[in-house]
Amino acid sequence: MEINFIDIQNFRKLKTCHIDIGKKQTIFVGPNNSGKTSAMDSLSFFLTEKNKFTTRDFTLDNWLEINNLAKKWLSDDNKNEEYWQKQLIDLANFLPQIDLWLNVNDKELHYVHHLIPTLDWKSGLLGIRLRYEPTNLETLFLEFKNDFDAAIKLKGKSKGELELWPKDIWTFLDHKLKLSKLFTIKSYILDPSKVGDLKSQNQVPQELSLKSVPIDKNSFKGLIKVSTINAQRGFSNDHNGLKPLSTQFRDYYSQHLSPEDKPTEDDLDALSAIDNATKAFDDKLKTSFAPSLLELGDLNYPGFGNPNITISSSISPLDGISHDSAIQFEIMKDKDGKKTLLSLPEQTNGLGYQNLISMVFELIRFRDEWMKVGKKSKNEDEDEIFEPLHLVLIEEPEAHLHAQVQQVFINKAYDILRAHKELGKNKQFTTQLVVSTHSNHIAHEVDFICLRYFKRLLSSNKDVATSRVINLSKTFGDEDATTKFAIRYLKTTHCDLFFADAVVLIEGSAERMLIPHFINHHHKDLSKSYLSLVEIAGSHAHKLKSLIEDLGVLTLIITDLDPINPKDNRKSVLPKKSKGYETGNSTISKWVPKIKSIDSLMDLDSKLKVTKDELVKVAFQIPQKITVNKDKKETNVYATSFEDSLVYDNINYFKSLKGLRLIKKFKKVINDSPVESFENDIYETLRNSASGDKAAFALDLLFLADPEKLKVPKYIEEGLIWLNEKLSKDQQF
Repeated sequence: MEINFIDIQNFRKLKTCHIDIGKKQTIFVGPNNSGKTSAMDSLSFFLTEKNKFTTRDFTLDNWLEINNLAKKWLSDDNKNEEYWQKQLIDLANFLPQIDLWLNVNDKELHYVHHLIPTLDWKSGLLGIRLRYEPTNLETLFLEFKNDFDAAIKLKGKSKGELELWPKDIWTFLDHKLKLSKLFTIKSYILDPSKVGDLKSQNQVPQELSLKSVPIDKNSFKGLIKVSTINAQRGFSNDHNGLKPLSTQFRDYYSQHLSPEDKPTEDDLDALSAIDNATKAFDDKLKTSFAPSLLELGDLNYPGFGNPNITISSSISPLDGISHDSAIQFEIMKDKDGKKTLLSLPEQTNGLGYQNLISMVFELIRFRDEWMKVGKKSKNEDEDEIFEPLHLVLIEEPEAHLHAQVQQVFINKAYDILRAHKELGKNKQFTTQLVVSTHSNHIAHEVDFICLRYFKRLLSSNKDVATSRVINLSKTFGDEDATTKFAIRYLKTTHCDLFFADAVVLIEGSAERMLIPHFINHHHKDLSKSYLSLVEIAGSHAHKLKSLIEDLGVLTLIITDLDPINPKDNRKSVLPKKSKGYETGNSTISKWVPKIKSIDSLMDLDSKLKVTKDELVKVAFQIPQKITVNKDKKETNVYATSFEDSLVYDNINYFKSLKGLRLIKKFKKVINDSPVESFENDIYETLRNSASGDKAAFALDLLFLADPEKLKVPKYIEEGLIWLNEKLSKDQQF
């Protein structure tokens, strides 16, 4: 048995959200505020049935519709049972709910006998809707109406525009635990025959009919065990999802190992030893405290017939590990490796290592609780069964672990959860691990088909921002050359584009060094956003097209025009009109703007360098007008690379620099070349430079140039302005 997929509706910003769950592990990735935590909380809230909901767990703009429904209830007459049934159907469109679809084989029917939708159903998909709804809608209405009418009556006696509680049903339910008192989780059986195409990422949850009634018993009792490690929120230890290791050991001991709990024959020796130690210690205490107790007795206290004071100890093995230094890390042993010579308590070890051990032990505890290891297996009720499915939710493990340890943890977590004789490769019991993360180190370590990308949907004037989940197994699942390239490239570089507000694809090493410099000094608003700068040659950038489009992330491609002569073995040339030249850049010709002709590209309007959905823009060199130093004449030039474009926009500044290599060569051209040969001399200087000169050129500029005085090349400036405007608009949540 396993969870195949879930559909979340109306839970925070997850208004309609379909998520495929992997057979073993699923990793939630995405930028900040994209809904990863909401998805984790929805699973925890609904499956543990602890009624943790607040009014803020409803999608916020749904409250406008719920308030309007409540106004209708106040004005409608003849509200009978049928009326409230129909009103619940209308209200359900705005209530938090989750559809959980299980894959059940024919040998597991005894687990789900109470969930079988029809007599014809034998095995396969089985769906249950868990909805957070009024326990009784009419009761909710009457209680709301009573308080609302009282507020209206009292307001009539007040002066001015005094706003009294409750002004609407939202404020009513938001007050004094009204929501938890009047709402509960109810379960409904869904129809597997109405499940859409499982390969589609745009599935719509099915509607319940008027005849649908909630099932009586806990839907997943005996089916799913849920274990959770929450992220650290705030700075207090009270908010940390992890307890000290000594506390975890103590909890594990009391639940699984304590000889005093449901003792067996194996525990008799330990219990006898504890009893003998207690008696010996009591005798020692009575002898030592006898003079003091006698003196206290003379004080005529504590009264009530002056009872004698005695001392009785209570020795418990649990007390032996109930202190901060109970857990020790061995530093040195003797030559035989048997005796510990030096050790340190847990709190003296590095926090990352300490937290790794703590989290691993937490996973061990989850597994052993599920498998009822030790005392958990003794004297259990006959009716109790092992849940066939263990769902483990870990929120942002990087909150507890530093970078290298994150990689170790995610590589070992699932194996630890299966390290039991009844588990391993045994299909009778299933473990599914779901991790939400903002760590590119974790994303880098897992198979990309495990990734589920949370895509922020742009807000309109009417709606609050919501999210959609992209199943990247569909993006990375193909075995074509493009997909293999994308996987290999991301694995050898970094995966932070899965968490970025926007992606900037750049051409080479010089751009990689100087563009962050331009953003920090000339586009300070952009520097406040999380930008992922990915260095990839223009001839390969288009191979990330499918990934970028699936992610739907804002992307600026900064690349080179790369003009070539198709009639002369695709030789690189200076861009000239009416020569039949083309771009050799596959990104420009195949992705955006999908134009080959240099004539067309040289005159292309900036607005046409953007995809139809306005999510991707390309920036390449554009015509520039300069004044040649030697002749003092103006001329039009067309750069072919980042370096010559930078020179053209900073001619006067380059004249004053005292550098080596390319800077020195450019300076000589600026001072000595006449207008007729100026453009060609710059071009040849670049063509004849050594392969490492461009990187050295960028480093020299970082060392020599004043950040405020070095102008951004116009084509890059054009792209950064577009990106800044888009981010400013899109982040207005």
